[in-house]
Amino acid sequence: MNKQDRKIISPFGDDKDFSGCALFGMMNTSGKRFGSKDPVRAITNMHDRGNGLGGGFAVYGIYPEFKEYYAFHVMYLSKDAKEKTDHILASRFDIIYDEEMQTKLANVRDPPVVWRYFVQPKKHRPENQTEEDYVIDAIMHINSETGKAFVFSSGKDMGVFKGVGFPEDVAEFFCLEDYQGYLWSCHSRFPTNTPGWWGGAHPFSILDWTVVHNGELSSYGINRRYIEMFGYKCTMQTDTEVLAYAVDLLMRRQHLPIDLVAQILAAPLWSEIDRMEPKQAQLLRTLRQTYGSLLMNGPFSIIIAHHGEMIGLTDRIKLRPMVAGTNGDYTYLSSEESAMRLVSPNLDKFWCPRGGEPVVTRLKNSYRAAEMLAGGLMK
Repeated sequence: MNKQDRKIISPFGDDKDFSGCALFGMMNTSGKRFGSKDPVRAITNMHDRGNGLGGGFAVYGIYPEFKEYYAFHVMYLSKDAKEKTDHILASRFDIIYDEEMQTKLANVRDPPVVWRYFVQPKKHRPENQTEEDYVIDAIMHINSETGKAFVFSSGKDMGVFKGVGFPEDVAEFFCLEDYQGYLWSCHSRFPTNTPGWWGGAHPFSILDWTVVHNGELSSYGINRRYIEMFGYKCTMQTDTEVLAYAVDLLMRRQHLPIDLVAQILAAPLWSEIDRMEPKQAQLLRTLRQTYGSLLMNGPFSIIIAHHGEMIGLTDRIKLRPMVAGTNGDYTYLSSEESAMRLVSPNLDKFWCPRGGEPVVTRLKNSYRAAEMLAGGLMK
């Protein structure tokens, strides 16, 4: 890349701007579905935090007619990869419906073929394997062994839409004005240490778990080695992928509540633990000793989402920004207050979460059940 090209991509004249990347999350806690207008306006308002090498959205509640089936969004970089993937899917799933995803001309770079499948796992599977793990096993097989096919969304009644371009361009490419959901998370990328390509754009997803991330993980190597011991395979060439798999491992497979997950991913310093009450200090020492390889070392702010819940979390000393706000049934998480004020000028509440402390928003009708589950697990 020559200097002239670099200036076109980055208004800062430097391709390693540490303040880059923008996050935005918007959730209606009553479950009311809404369109893309406000999420796209909000993330576009932070245009200068990205450089056009990645943008994306995760949307929940968008496939009510197919909500009982897994919705696979797959990008194909070659015809041969699609043939291999179709064979794998047909051998492991009943394919209810599939189609090339609706797209239109937009300012995105070298778009691949993107395909959508609604599938149901076949009834015959290993007795000791849950349905969700069966699905993940198939995804890992496709992503690592077909060569140029990548499943970038795999949950029920939700979808990820991402690519190489500014987020407003990605929204136009995928015709997001035609979709509605009750929870939207959005990302504008400014890659620093990893390539800008379609699979490396955010959100990262596994089943209905999605993560958008601002920052970088200097612990990526050890995080990846730990995750891969549990059958996950990192193929997207960027550090954020391990966050999505770590969340799935800790919250879905091991049933840990978000308060404990936050203490694993953004663990307090040992000096802080030494000053805590003995019971709390013992718990945190145990978590660090057990999950030391999942400590996400380095600056980060992330929005984690799955059905019924949106979670904001920053690193323990908050080296990346995140603010939160509410207005009626809507909760917002954002890299900048200006994005929230654009779509909701008069917030009921606005605050800056502390480093390492999760902001948890849940659907109202599932709040009590989730609290009871978390309480039982904490005892």
